[in-house]
Amino acid sequence: MKQLKTLAIAIVLFIGTQVSAQTKVAHIDVQALMTSMPEMKTAQDQMKKIQDTYDKDYKNMVAEYQTKLQKYEQEAPTAGDALNETRSKEMQDMGARIQQFQQTAQKELGQKEMDLIKPIMEKAQAAIKKVAKEKGFNYVLDSTTGSGVLVADGTDLLADVKKSLGF
Repeated sequence: MKQLKTLAIAIVLFIGTQVSAQTKVAHIDVQALMTSMPEMKTAQDQMKKIQDTYDKDYKNMVAEYQTKLQKYEQEAPTAGDALNETRSKEMQDMGARIQQFQQTAQKELGQKEMDLIKPIMEKAQAAIKKVAKEKGFNYVLDSTTGSGVLVADGTDLLADVKKSLGF
């Protein structure tokens, strides 16, 4: 019985060794790949332009708000209660519009960034798959810092994928 257990364990270890010997694993820093892609620079420039436009609009809205607020505060003692109440409501509405603009701008920026990065990521993934297939790798791990890969001493495909993409 003991010999049968030993034999079963030996067979399992032998099969496990054969399977793992046939499996080839490589790694690549996907973040480094994407930041080095020319398309990423273009996407970042587009995002910067859009961000600057939103910032300009936001600053103009805030400046208009502050100007009106100062004017209304100076005129408040001489203006009637009805006018002061109307102005107070106008300032609250204006503050709400500014806040809504800021939230909408952040949401739109996030969506635009996703729209710009998605095709770049797809291109990077396609190149990684192509190189992995050419080199005979079964698995490619993302070795970007913080991705969960603790040791990445194996084959690094970054240079090969960059070469495949033409840079």
